[in-house]
Amino acid sequence: MILAEFFKPAVPGYQSDSQDRTPLKLSDLRKTRLTFGDLNRLRMANDVRKIEHEQKLEKVANQYKPPAAAPGPM
Repeated sequence: MILAEFFKPAVPGYQSDSQDRTPLKLSDLRKTRLTFGDLNRLRMANDVRKIEHEQKLEKVANQYKPPAAAPGPM
């Protein structure tokens, strides 16, 4: 858990409390296994992160592109 999650709730759709299996006990000595569902969720999260990064790059490119040439006096 990230400290910021205490003060600002997670965006809906990014995290599912029903699938959160992070609380472990001292008696949990075996390694956890990744299921195909876990791998699929990781892949989809990576796809979303990639799309968001590309959108952010487009916004930054639009902010810092040179201004259009002003028309000369006629």
